[in-house]
Amino acid sequence: MALANWCEEYFCDAEQRLVSLDNFLVDPGHAISQAVLQNFAKITPQYPGVRAPLDPAVQAAWAARLSPLLDQWFGGTGRPWAMQAWYSLVTSPPAALAPMQRLPHVDGTDPQQIAMMLYLHHTGHGGTAFFRHRSTGLAALTAETYPRYAAAVQAEYGRTGLPPAAYPTDGAPHFERVHVAEGTFNRAVFYRGNLLHSGVVDNDAPLSADPREGRLTINAFFRPAPG
Repeated sequence: MALANWCEEYFCDAEQRLVSLDNFLVDPGHAISQAVLQNFAKITPQYPGVRAPLDPAVQAAWAARLSPLLDQWFGGTGRPWAMQAWYSLVTSPPAALAPMQRLPHVDGTDPQQIAMMLYLHHTGHGGTAFFRHRSTGLAALTAETYPRYAAAVQAEYGRTGLPPAAYPTDGAPHFERVHVAEGTFNRAVFYRGNLLHSGVVDNDAPLSADPREGRLTINAFFRPAPG
């Protein structure tokens, strides 16, 4: 990994931070060749595609290298960071998306959970977009704010009907897109997992299940290790 040159961006009135590292892997081709060898499968109903776990030894090595930087970027707890990571391929065509996959989402309501996306594709699809919910003004959810947000979303779509079967774009009518992390090849981006976000997926472009041709990413979650 090349970790020396990182860049930070702020959005939502400078309340939210995103850190990106270009040329993250010294040999991204090796990661793609390893992805080709994996047995991808549907793991969770939330993710619109298939995943395969990253080698635990690789996860441990990455977590050790990244822990000091995560402390610097997002504040440490005095404990190392634990990591879970997967190779991921978006494969669900827009017409097959479940209602929850048509909206921005959060990875959880704990602001201590940090998400990483490493883009390993040369497709027409993009990176990651971040959103604010218009009526509540929320761009990040916590355990305290989630019930208010969920009630507002349920009421809004009860009035307007479910969003069309498509990946989120500008977020209209109930969300607004406030920032985009570009999906540059071999760029890793880090952000708090409780931010409302969505993958930038071209609804008119093909989605291949071949790691060499599809929207391949390595996505990870970091949490402070239990004390």
